[in-house]
Amino acid sequence: EKYKGANTVVLGIPRGGVITASVIAQELSLPLGLLIVRKIGHPHNKEFAIGAISETGQIVVDEAEIGNIDSEWFKNESQIELKEAKRRRAKYWGSRKELILKGKDVILVDDGLATGLTMEVAIKELKTKQPHKIIVAVPVSPRDTANILKEEVDELITLIIPEIFTGSVGAYYEDFPQIEDDEVIRLLNSS
Repeated sequence: EKYKGANTVVLGIPRGGVITASVIAQELSLPLGLLIVRKIGHPHNKEFAIGAISETGQIVVDEAEIGNIDSEWFKNESQIELKEAKRRRAKYWGSRKELILKGKDVILVDDGLATGLTMEVAIKELKTKQPHKIIVAVPVSPRDTANILKEEVDELITLIIPEIFTGSVGAYYEDFPQIEDDEVIRLLNSS
């Protein structure tokens, strides 16, 4: 609530993060926007992030994992995810005017963190927009991920930092449905 006011914007990371971000934006009467990033999953387990890419091509990688991955495969997969990020921007945001983030407090929201790579690239991307403050707000995060991200942002707000993380954000929800494009668009239209 301390960020309620005219100098704050809420950005959700699609798709699940937009659900959480829309609630925060509504409760604080703040504008809702998007920051689109895509996970680059391991070739043998797509849910395990070995990297992430933003819609402008910023990339972060898990240095320990990337050394074991075919570089050509990674390059191709990065391009596939970049294309998907751009598709989502066009579909979700359409012709809306971009939100001004320079000099603003930005609350960056996702539905939870696991490896934290998607949030790391989102923070990297957001820093290029020159916000006054970056506040990351998530319902759940592993302790090691939270400790890394605290060093990158002005504030990290999380409801649950479990002693032992199950490896899945969805495990911390009673109901964790797959969010479709239409739901993201509906929430943006109603904000």
